[in-house]
Amino acid sequence: MDETVSAGDIARLAEVGRAAVSNWRRRFEDFPAPVGGTASSPLYLLRDVESWLQRNGKSFRVSPAERLWTQLRTHDDLKLGEALAALDADAETFEFLHERYLEAHSRLLNPTPPEVVDVVLSTTDGDTVIDPACGTGSLLKASRARNKIGQELDPVSAVIARRRMPNAQIFTGDSLRHNGVQEKADAVVCDPPWHDRAWGHEELVGDARWTYGLPPRGEPELAWLQHCLSLTKPGGLAAVLMPSAAASRRPGKRIRGNLLRAGAVRAVVTVQPGRDLWLLRNPVGRAPEHIALLEAPGPLDPNTRVIDLLDDDVDLSPARRSGTDASAYLAAQPAFALTPLPELREQEAPPLTTIGELVKAAPGRHVVTSPTGATYEINPRRLDPDFLEGVLRAAFARTPTGSTRLDVKRTQVPSLPIDEQRRYGRTFRQLKALEDGLAEAAHLVGLGYAGLLGGRIGPA
Repeated sequence: MDETVSAGDIARLAEVGRAAVSNWRRRFEDFPAPVGGTASSPLYLLRDVESWLQRNGKSFRVSPAERLWTQLRTHDDLKLGEALAALDADAETFEFLHERYLEAHSRLLNPTPPEVVDVVLSTTDGDTVIDPACGTGSLLKASRARNKIGQELDPVSAVIARRRMPNAQIFTGDSLRHNGVQEKADAVVCDPPWHDRAWGHEELVGDARWTYGLPPRGEPELAWLQHCLSLTKPGGLAAVLMPSAAASRRPGKRIRGNLLRAGAVRAVVTVQPGRDLWLLRNPVGRAPEHIALLEAPGPLDPNTRVIDLLDDDVDLSPARRSGTDASAYLAAQPAFALTPLPELREQEAPPLTTIGELVKAAPGRHVVTSPTGATYEINPRRLDPDFLEGVLRAAFARTPTGSTRLDVKRTQVPSLPIDEQRRYGRTFRQLKALEDGLAEAAHLVGLGYAGLLGGRIGPA
């Protein structure tokens, strides 16, 4: 079958933006005609595109690995994983194709972002590491462990994980219902499927893994949390990515309380908006009196007393627990200073594009998160992350009051070269710091009121 490329593929291979490809299509009558795809996402024969670019003196080079990827893309999208798994390629080429596969199916596969992988692995170590929901193996592959063991429900992803890690043991099957891993690990790492509500609640009611309580039907993440702990040796670590709501939902408070009393929870760290990393240890010896609740990755210094968490809510949310000791917080803020407002100047309006076009023109692995928690994967060498975050925040800031829908990708924004984006990005950063400072000031005022009312601090 003939190799085809999309406009996005052409932009990436020619190292230009998608807007440039659209311009070529409009300006040049001899630009190749689409041979497939849709009106909004046409496909072109690769050989025709190569010939046209060469005739017009455009830089364009298809590496052997890229050409192999265009051949794979001729398969039906639903069969693309199977085609990749069956491909005979060396390890380096297979990794390249795997990255392209993740980019093409990021919504379906929901891969763990590289920066989150780094945080997870920085908190765990050991000779034997297990991932009971390993997907295509990104967490396991990045681990330095000598003995790597994984399990994955999707058979195609499991095969890809085996191809990427020939020396690892990768089991296929439902890890909660049919655990295939018999060894115990020094560390367990896991980014479990949170949204699977059919996780086996009825079948697993009396399961021996529920040491800390039967997970509520609607809280599969608490089942995964206890499953991961069950796979560790005494004293072993488990690093599990969880939805932030799992730290405070009322149905799970009994399990959270039991984990705290046993000394199983060591830290809860917010790694992305809406996503926390829970660091646990299979309890051995005396339970710790303090745990770490952190609003961003950093040193795991225990900063919160366990006894203060064992209230009616057992809320382990880092954001809600920061600064709960009003007197200590106020003592540390003798002269609260806000970040100064950046200098803003009038200038001629630049040409416009849309947020959607910006993102399409710079595909990559760096994740930028919008105020709603939606994520965009970009190449920071072609689209400045601070600029993108700023225009996303600006888009939501100007949403009309009462509006419930906003098509962010159609929002018009300045079309700027990368150096100018970075200048804008620096100013967006200053505005964000100012916004955070104002929020912190409001938080400080609230603590003052609460501290005075509760008698924990006295008037000046």
